[in-house]
Amino acid sequence: QVRPVESGGGSVQAGGSLRLSCVAPEGAVRTFYNYAMGWFRQAPGKEREFVASIRWDNGGTYYVDSVKGRFTLSKDNAKNTVYLQMDSLKLEDTAVYFCNRVRGTLAMSADWGQGTQVTVSS
Repeated sequence: QVRPVESGGGSVQAGGSLRLSCVAPEGAVRTFYNYAMGWFRQAPGKEREFVASIRWDNGGTYYVDSVKGRFTLSKDNAKNTVYLQMDSLKLEDTAVYFCNRVRGTLAMSADWGQGTQVTVSS
């Protein structure tokens, strides 16, 4: 496995919740222990944007303002997996969500997964 694998997307009404999962490539935790795993999203007709990140080593997290207080990151190092709990979803959260190794808010790998679609309706 070279690319991360995202899952957990779906269709929900505004105010609802979803939990996304990202399985990082084999060995990612061991090799990139001092780095972070980030979530990005791309809405139709827009550029892909950084959303949040969590460090493999100390679990430190960072969120963009638009999701702060609504989205929560967690991780399971043994499973090479990062989770994004999304609550109080808004219409503007509709996008395809991707994960990638990050430095700051920048993706560090060209190997993107297929993403997982999140659709929020009114």
